[in-house]
Amino acid sequence: MHILLVTFPFFALVLAGYVAARRRMLPLEAIPGLNGFVLFFALPCMLYRFGSTTPIAQLLDAWVAGLYLLCGLVVVAVTIAFTLNARTRWNDAALGALVAAFPNSGFMGVPLIVALLGASAAGTVILTMVVDMVITSSLCIALSRLDDAQGNGRSAVFDAARKALKGVLTNPMPWAIILGGVASAWAFTLPKPLEQTVWLLADSASPVALFTIGAVLARAQMTANHPMPLADYVPVAMMKLFVHPLLVLAVGSLAIRAGAPLSPSALTVMVLAAALPSASNVSLLAERFGADNGRIARIILVTTAVAFLTFSGAVTLLT
Repeated sequence: MHILLVTFPFFALVLAGYVAARRRMLPLEAIPGLNGFVLFFALPCMLYRFGSTTPIAQLLDAWVAGLYLLCGLVVVAVTIAFTLNARTRWNDAALGALVAAFPNSGFMGVPLIVALLGASAAGTVILTMVVDMVITSSLCIALSRLDDAQGNGRSAVFDAARKALKGVLTNPMPWAIILGGVASAWAFTLPKPLEQTVWLLADSASPVALFTIGAVLARAQMTANHPMPLADYVPVAMMKLFVHPLLVLAVGSLAIRAGAPLSPSALTVMVLAAALPSASNVSLLAERFGADNGRIARIILVTTAVAFLTFSGAVTLLT
């Protein structure tokens, strides 16, 4: 019941956004504005606050980053191997693999896991998010261009890599994390009026981001214009909810037994991050790169709905 009291409001806000968009209480045209507020204002302020108040060693833990990246790459490889076929080409397979390996750490994971485990968990969640944003996303975007590479040579892959790098550099969230880490390392604090403004925006990030997730999922479902067999998206959703966190748990446990300097508390945070539903921004990437956005949206919707039970179950077992 204690865990439910923490997790229920987070998923309830997602449901509220979903219902608001479905019933047109929130115009679909307003959703990009909500996304912009969260992405460029509220969420960077929240990440800066957590980064600046987290010991720099947690933000630079090579074992956390390395083990989490290894598991993410395995999930990407396995998902592509099982979904790549004559109908699902590299574009859809690669972005489907990304949605299987990229949890919703920014919009949901940081505030939810911090609410469950305390502020000390923020550094590990933020580090896993950096790994996904910088490496996993860039790799999957580059792989998604292999269909074009068959006709256009290496230039298509290089162009995709350039776009992926540009996306990372123009994303305010990694910069907010970097600035927060620098502030932590130098024990720097903002002037009080500016700090209060940043903190106020940070406080708004969690509820608005969760509400926006629900609205984005509703819009994606409403604009999906073709039916799809369950086999096209349910297995990928199950890969995200079950295989990814179990793999992180297994690899992390083996590393600890082998003497790796990975604390059990950090491993718990890593597993809970992997147990989160798929990142909603992958839908935007699928739309940008011409993949089947209806399939990606269905995966995100299924993982978000089912994660209310599976994530709560993971928390119960691990804490």
